[in-house]
Amino acid sequence: MLKLPVSQIIENIEREIPFHAMAEDNSFQVKIDYYAPYLCGAVHDGHQFRHSLSSYCLHSEYERWYEEDPCTLQMVADHPMVIAGCDSRFEYDLNRPPELAIYKDAWGKLLWKNPLPENEIKISQGKHKAFYEVTRALVAKMEERYGKALVFDMHSYNWKRWQREVPTWNLGTANIDNERFGSIAESWCKLLGQMELPGTLRSTSRINDTFQGNGYFLKFITNNFDHTLVLATEIAKIYCDELNGEIYPEVVQAVSGQLKEFIPLQHRIFEETVL
Repeated sequence: MLKLPVSQIIENIEREIPFHAMAEDNSFQVKIDYYAPYLCGAVHDGHQFRHSLSSYCLHSEYERWYEEDPCTLQMVADHPMVIAGCDSRFEYDLNRPPELAIYKDAWGKLLWKNPLPENEIKISQGKHKAFYEVTRALVAKMEERYGKALVFDMHSYNWKRWQREVPTWNLGTANIDNERFGSIAESWCKLLGQMELPGTLRSTSRINDTFQGNGYFLKFITNNFDHTLVLATEIAKIYCDELNGEIYPEVVQAVSGQLKEFIPLQHRIFEETVL
């Protein structure tokens, strides 16, 4: 895969050049087969953790993995436009605003043995900034070409930590324009509930059941672009054993295979419904 500076990635987008590249510092990747009217994002897929931070971190590699969203990139990798984080959210969280992106504690446990040096903080902040410079360029290009755009914001969550029945799919809509886009969200929720999964797994879907769509990726795009809808889409980690890290490839393949049909179908619904 190519490695490109952020400036070159943005130039390629502005010139509508298809490419597949990693940022020079390996912090995120962008794939553009062609300039489509929809984008898939997987901001929490990454597991990389900067070596210079390792001696400061109190969390184990497994503890970090447990709160990440493994395989979410794989689920959407076949689509024409994809952006994905490669670094762990424990280094900096792309789904939080810049001032909150570096955790002090995480899920009730202190993250760092000692306060991070300022130079380490600046490196992480710079990676966060670069990701959003590229995100801005991507969405601007979609709106420029098509007038409106759709973004699939893919996440996963640990369903076993909930003390009640939770859905296979949760769609967070608290921060979208529901008067304008509510019917699109409902149609996406219904479509996800029709997914066929291996064995005894059953696909269920709800809106704002476990998460409400409060992430920065959604808010950044929504606040900066008037004609782009972000569908914050969470799958329960039924595709792995969240307690030991084992991945179930047949489930991942079933999800990715059906999303190859569902995502373009949902875009057609968006195209036909939204003026």
